Amino acid sequence: MGFFDKLFKKEAKAEAPNEEPKAAAKAAPVADAPAPVADGPVETIGLPAADLGELLPGAPPGGKFKLAIYWAAACGGCDVSLLDTNERILTIGDMADIVMWPIAADGKEKDIAAMEDGEILVSIISGAVRNSENAHMVKLLRQKSKVVVSYGTCACFGGSPALANLVPGEAKEILEYVYEKTPSTANFQADYHAGAPVVPQTSYQAPEGELTLPVFCDTVKTLDQVIDVDYYIPGCPPLQESISQLLKAVADFAYNGVPLPPKGTEIGITTKTLCEECPRHKENARIGHIYEPHEVDIKPDVCLMDQGILCLGPATVGGCGARCTKVGQPCRGCYGPTADVQEQGASMFTAIASLFPIREDDGIIGEDEIVKIMSEVKDPLGYFYAFTLGKSLIKKAVVEGGQ
Repeated sequence: MGFFDKLFKKEAKAEAPNEEPKAAAKAAPVADAPAPVADGPVETIGLPAADLGELLPGAPPGGKFKLAIYWAAACGGCDVSLLDTNERILTIGDMADIVMWPIAADGKEKDIAAMEDGEILVSIISGAVRNSENAHMVKLLRQKSKVVVSYGTCACFGGSPALANLVPGEAKEILEYVYEKTPSTANFQADYHAGAPVVPQTSYQAPEGELTLPVFCDTVKTLDQVIDVDYYIPGCPPLQESISQLLKAVADFAYNGVPLPPKGTEIGITTKTLCEECPRHKENARIGHIYEPHEVDIKPDVCLMDQGILCLGPATVGGCGARCTKVGQPCRGCYGPTADVQEQGASMFTAIASLFPIREDDGIIGEDEIVKIMSEVKDPLGYFYAFTLGKSLIKKAVVEGGQ
């Protein structure tokens, strides 16, 4: 495993040179923490960070379990967020053999393929499924893993990559734009390949043999639209508290045989909306104009919606502790909808409409006034579906007259 393998071993020896080998150690029991149940209704795991016991617990009784981490179509922030475990990265290395983590460990696809089915205890997969390589790898990891975790908003809901589903011409139109129509590529093609634009090919016969690139898919999919998923951790990226809850559940299972949470559990969310977590005072003021945060002098204790700033808090599940709204930035909905809402964007439209300035003497607002207010939203689809288009009822654009 290279650098990380050496780091974990070095730290384990340096911490307590006069003690018994850490392989014989057991994890300290977690005080005042309810044990996950094996079956029953799906429940959420709350916000507090879990008590993970001693820093270097040693390998579980059966030896280190195998852990895989894979990054599909995403920005990489989810991978970096795993380092928010801080010194607990040593705990992970002490109890797990990281067989794949493209940004940190040198695991190869062929090594994963050679494993027995179910040999990997947990695979943590971030990112949406954008191309054929993503699809192949998530299917392979599903086959080789006992547990698969959909990690981060792109994996859970499609995230920003899924906004590409709004391009009517799908993959063909996107590739043409990127390689032929942007100013830099258009100039390149005109200068060096006039009349015959050169674009990347999925297969090329070089003197050394065939070279291949992944096939760019027409539709960006969420992880559970491609494979079966056991657990979900939303967030862009997930928070340290959520990661600790996952580690706690896995450690309890590996060391003490405690059953894992019910399949389908969303880790790190609450049953409330973000608005219920937000400390700002709600006045239910009517919205006559819509502003961007930089366009107004934001009052520190008043609801952002009351100040005309669109905030997706009413349509977003809680769990993040309202970190954005506390510092004057509106919620963009990265945690996804609550269990009672299927369509986050439509739910938010309803919330906004309920605040339109209806006159006391007339319960009807004019259509022109509605259009005027809504036209102030610079990018409605990009705003209301910035993170969840992949799971929305809209799903993708269609050409007029098409299916």
